[in-house]
Amino acid sequence: MTIKPLTDRVLIQAEKAEETTKSGIVLTSAAQEKPQISRVIAVGPGGMVDGKEVVMQLKVGDRVITGKYTGTEVKIDGEEYTIVRQSDVLAVVE
Repeated sequence: MTIKPLTDRVLIQAEKAEETTKSGIVLTSAAQEKPQISRVIAVGPGGMVDGKEVVMQLKVGDRVITGKYTGTEVKIDGEEYTIVRQSDVLAVVE
């Protein structure tokens, strides 16, 4: 299945959470912190949003930082994704 975000939206997938601490303690899934770094899977075309022209600055493959509770989570074909607006992306990790 292919997902194509509309206007200024971006489809991201969170990177896997750390399963062990730096000291070697294994964390349960409930104790793992939700990762804030994600990979961009698909990017919308941009366009007019609220009367302003939006130019997309992100591209597929970028690693980005978002807020913990940002976006709409969706599950497709057993994979978890989040759809966010480009303006909800805080930074690009290089």
